[in-house]
Amino acid sequence: MRNLILSAVLATASLFGVTAHAADIEAGKQYVELSNPVPISKPGKIEVVELFWYGCPHCYQFEPTLNPWVEKLPSDVNFVRIPALFGGLWNAHGQMFITLESMKVEHKVHDAVFRAIHKEGRKLATPEEMADFLVTQDIDRDAFLKAYNSFGVKSQMEKAKKLAMAYQINGVPVMIVNGKYRFDISSSGGPEQTLQVADHLIAKERAAK
Repeated sequence: MRNLILSAVLATASLFGVTAHAADIEAGKQYVELSNPVPISKPGKIEVVELFWYGCPHCYQFEPTLNPWVEKLPSDVNFVRIPALFGGLWNAHGQMFITLESMKVEHKVHDAVFRAIHKEGRKLATPEEMADFLVTQDIDRDAFLKAYNSFGVKSQMEKAKKLAMAYQINGVPVMIVNGKYRFDISSSGGPEQTLQVADHLIAKERAAK
């Protein structure tokens, strides 16, 4: 009986702890509510966007926290990665990401590309360098180079640029929920807290349906 009472007390404390934490998450503190909401890619789903750059150390450090969370997202949530395109190497890496997405292989090499840049010291600054590396990951060199320069990839590059402008971002990694709320590791207080803010905003949008 004592154990049951203790369990009930702990459960209640835990519940109030979660509620208190959720109550602490506010617009203007951990996240910004966009004045002009951005249309989402899959109407009917709750969209979570991460804007990132392969070359960003903070993005790389966020990966071990972010990826397990993404894998457990419920079916009504659509997670989307979008490369931030601020010119130079950002654009080259963004074009590589979009190319790999168009080939439906990005998920297979995502971790390897990050490791190549941050652990192996590869710049992957040109299509040829990228292709040489991707061959080691069983990606067809010629198919990659053809797709890299395709009209479809260039169109997606323009779309990514417009989305970043609409989201009003000035750094990465940054997350957007349902085209309405923008937040990052700094505003949230850390990687784990960033995902707590995401969970809070997902629940908020789900409740509003």
